[in-house]
Amino acid sequence: MIMRLLALGWGCTAAIVAEEIPRALPVGEFAVPPAAPAAPVVSRSKQFRVSGGDSLVRGSVALLADETKDELLRLTGETDAWKVPVTIRLHGKPGDPLPARTVNMQLLVVEGVNELLLDVHLSRGIEQERFKRAVTSALLYERALRKPPAGAAERVLVVPPWLSEGLREATAWHLNQSDRQLYAALFKRGGLFKIGELFAVTEQAFEDMDAAMRAAFRVSSGALVMALLEQPQGKEGYRAFLTEVAAYEGEMPGLLRKHFPSLNLSETSLAKWWALQFASKGGLNLLTDIHTIQQTEATLTEALHLDFTTPEGIVQQKNLAAWPELAALKEPERFAAVYLAQDALVRLSYRCFPSYRPLLTEYQGVLVAIAKNNTKDVAKRLAALEETRATMIARATRARDYLDWFEITRARETSGAFDDYLQLKERLKAKPHRRQDDLSDYLDRMDRTFSREAKLTPYGPP
Repeated sequence: MIMRLLALGWGCTAAIVAEEIPRALPVGEFAVPPAAPAAPVVSRSKQFRVSGGDSLVRGSVALLADETKDELLRLTGETDAWKVPVTIRLHGKPGDPLPARTVNMQLLVVEGVNELLLDVHLSRGIEQERFKRAVTSALLYERALRKPPAGAAERVLVVPPWLSEGLREATAWHLNQSDRQLYAALFKRGGLFKIGELFAVTEQAFEDMDAAMRAAFRVSSGALVMALLEQPQGKEGYRAFLTEVAAYEGEMPGLLRKHFPSLNLSETSLAKWWALQFASKGGLNLLTDIHTIQQTEATLTEALHLDFTTPEGIVQQKNLAAWPELAALKEPERFAAVYLAQDALVRLSYRCFPSYRPLLTEYQGVLVAIAKNNTKDVAKRLAALEETRATMIARATRARDYLDWFEITRARETSGAFDDYLQLKERLKAKPHRRQDDLSDYLDRMDRTFSREAKLTPYGPP
């Protein structure tokens, strides 16, 4: 029996790679505990026991683990009832060579007692979001181990990538740490994943995604998790769902139907609820969503148009610079010509960059003056507005450039944002694809020629 559970533990090790970007590493790489003995830190909830590293890092990791747990409990509306402890072992220090994986998880079974072991390498310091994803996965495995169903010793526990990523994204959304624009972009494009494709993503497929696809996958998973949580009795159903999902071996829609009976979970209806989440999360919030200076400029330029009606009754739009042409029209026609521009300025005033509101007020005054044919100083006022707008754009550009410079020059560690592309470059270099046509052969010869000259020293060939 113990041997079967140990085999289950190694199965968990293989199944938990979903939350990590680097490649899987042999378990032996993290097998040796920290050499320097130090008193472990026990977290506030008593579920996490942290060893390795210095005392400050151990304390920070314990706090971060409990914070992740509190976020998950808050999201699902449950109380803490853990039974399986999680041991976190810290290895290395910032600046050490980067291992193949910075996080590794396995299940230990000692005399019939389960324990989850999480090894974390500190070569990049504490990568908060990556660490939180790993802790979230550990907590999901812990739920499955509390009351293992009959025959659990013969099963491999698997937490699907969409679930761990979705829970983290749902938490980020409720903490106002997510990006609404990602939801809006996916909603406009109809999403990059279908429901079945989301469920079918494996750990290896998740690892192979680049940063953009991983962001789309996370947002898509988060929208699905939030769609389920917002169903009638959604939190109760979701808690029951989490206790079964790791050991479930059937089709995911079947398990969802079991725990969310109030939702007709056909493929079509679930997709509609999912799309509704994109629409609601990606929609505009007039109270909080404010245009940037660039967005305000683009919307303002589009709004400043005059409507001219031809003798045939066709409405033509012209730039505001064509205002002298309105002088020959009657007053009702002039007011009709500026009406849509005035209305567009009112709508823009709710969401424009705050420093643009005085400019919008001035533009409204100019439009009224044009409509009343009181145009003595209109040209001067418009020139002043154009100059002010140009100054604001220049200052915004300079501020952005300064912030970019500040971030680049003060950076103390790499962000890891381009790791996917660097790994792709190395893979392409290791397995180059060479074409055999005449043009490719010629370019290869030229490349070798210039590469050889580039290696020459100032004193001639080496």
